[in-house]
Amino acid sequence: MQLRQATGLTSEQYVIQEAWRQASLDSCPFHPKGCDLSRHGTYERVEPPGMRVARLYCRQARTTISLLPDCMAARLTGSLDEAEQVVATVEGARSVEAAAAVVRPDIELPGACRWVRRRLVGVRAALMALITLMPGQLGPRARVTAIRQLLSTERALVALREIGAAQLQNLSRPIGFRRPGGGRAERENHLQHETGPDPPPS
Repeated sequence: MQLRQATGLTSEQYVIQEAWRQASLDSCPFHPKGCDLSRHGTYERVEPPGMRVARLYCRQARTTISLLPDCMAARLTGSLDEAEQVVATVEGARSVEAAAAVVRPDIELPGACRWVRRRLVGVRAALMALITLMPGQLGPRARVTAIRQLLSTERALVALREIGAAQLQNLSRPIGFRRPGGGRAERENHLQHETGPDPPPS
C-alpha cells in the first residue's frame, strides 16, 4: 500500500536531509484506533540518486505501507516536478514528437515519445479527475500551465497532491496511487467469448 508523506521539500532537499528517517503515520490506515504498526526499513528510488522511501508494516493486516513524499512521482521514475516540466514542455510545443526531442535527446525518438506519453497521459487523466471531482475550484482545463496560473505556483502537481489528498487512491500516476489496470490484451479478453466449439443448443 502506498500513502502520501506530506512535505514541502524538493526531491534534492529530501535526499540531502534524509527526510525518510522522520517519515511516520499518526495511525494505521487499517486500524485507526491503534495497532503494532512498526518501521520496516526503506526502499531505494532510481532518481534522484540517494532517494529512499520509508516503509511501515502492519502485522495484523500483514501489509507493508510505503510513505511516498510529495516531491516524488508515483509508479514512475523521477520527481513530480520533473513530470510536470515534461507536460508543460508538451503543452508549449507543436507536437509530442517535438517535445520529446527536447526533453529526451539522449534516446531515439520513438522511445522518447513513449517516455513522454507515459507522463502526459497520467497527468492529464489525474487533472481531469480532480477538475471533475472539484467543480469550479481548478478551472475547466486539464493543463499544467493553466493550473500553475490558477494556483500561482511552478509546482502544480505537488500542490494538487495536497489538494486531492482524499482522492489519491483513485487518481492515476504520477500524482495518485491507483494501481494501473490490466493490459490491452487483458481488457479485450473480457469482451471475447472463449475459444472452442459453440455450446450445444439449449
